[in-house]
Formats: sequence, structure tokens, C-alpha cells
Amino acid sequence: MPRPPKVRRVGQMPTVDCFKPVGIPARELDEVVLTIEEIEAVRLKDLEGLDQQEAAEEMDVSRPTFQRILQSARAKIADGLITGKALRFSGGTYQVCDGSGRGRGRRHGRGGPPCRLPAE
Repeated sequence: MPRPPKVRRVGQMPTVDCFKPVGIPARELDEVVLTIEEIEAVRLKDLEGLDQQEAAEEMDVSRPTFQRILQSARAKIADGLITGKALRFSGGTYQVCDGSGRGRGRRHGRGGPPCRLPAE
């Protein structure tokens, strides 16, 4: 029996759930689905400029796990951009932080109440 996936911490949900090429109806496009934790990895590394260790601590995963998540996200983004597919952000195994700054890794201290589960 495989090990259940570990819940990853997400500090910010994406403000949109899809990007698509202009001028092509969504129903005519293939989609690439990025998980919420993949989008969070891209946000932390590429937008916030954290190094991989800091970003891994923010997500409460190991550095090698963070690297795998980031590599998967970047490959999916490249596929969507180069082949003209829609990018959809959905799913994954994650918790959204409650905004208190507690329990988010080294930069925000450990302990405190757990992050809230995403609304489904």
C-alpha cells in the first residue's frame, strides 16, 4: 500500500483558476492542470525570490520534494505555453494558511493552530 501524500502548506491561493491563449474558445483547447502546490512552488521561488530551502520550509516539505514540485510545475507551464494549451490550477494535497503566520516553517515559527483545509 503506497504512503499517503503529505499535505503541503500554501500561503496564497491563485487569484485565477485558468489561463488560455487569446482568440481560441476554451472548449477547443487541451488543458494542462497544475496543482495548487505546484503554483505555490512557482510563486515562492520565481515571484517571491526565495531560495529552495526557504521555499521548502514555507511549504513544510523537504528541499528535494520542493525541487520535484517546482520541476513538475515548470514543465507543465512550458508545455502549455509552447503548445498553446490552457493552464488550469486545480487539485492537489494542500492546506491554506490561516494568515496568522503560525505553523508555516522557519520564517514564521512553528506551532500554533493548523492551516485550514481548502473549501471543496
